[in-house]
Amino acid sequence: MAQRTARPFSETEEKLLGVALKVMTKTTTWVYRASGGRLGGRFLRGAPVMLLTTIGRRSGEPRIAPLIYLEDGDNVVTVASKGGSARHPLWYRNLQANPDVEVQIGADKRKLRARIASAEEKDRLWPRLTMIYPDYDDYQARTDRDIPVVILEPR
Repeated sequence: MAQRTARPFSETEEKLLGVALKVMTKTTTWVYRASGGRLGGRFLRGAPVMLLTTIGRRSGEPRIAPLIYLEDGDNVVTVASKGGSARHPLWYRNLQANPDVEVQIGADKRKLRARIASAEEKDRLWPRLTMIYPDYDDYQARTDRDIPVVILEPR
């Protein structure tokens, strides 16, 4: 992984990030679903976007997050970056409690099971992930937490 430096978010920036992500999530999810992924299916610099549905660990309700992804054989790989926040994203905490998830890529929906990549798997996947979305290196430099790579496997 490339070594970069980025300053950590302040508490105020963390709160603003949370608000911005909620608005982006709702908007992107609505547009993605309405268009079958034709709109909202790409992020900055063309990074592919999927919709990940987890079950809320406290509510038991479905929770949807639009996320950048990488296909690796039959697996789908994503990154629990939250923009380099000091805290894990809520979707990540949900899948830790219940690893059974649904992924929508375009109009295609798949039921998958999540697991955290091992250190060796992360080392293998990280260069491919940063080729898709180079900002991941900056996000890792911004935070002290080890940003997890999540592998979603067929059930």
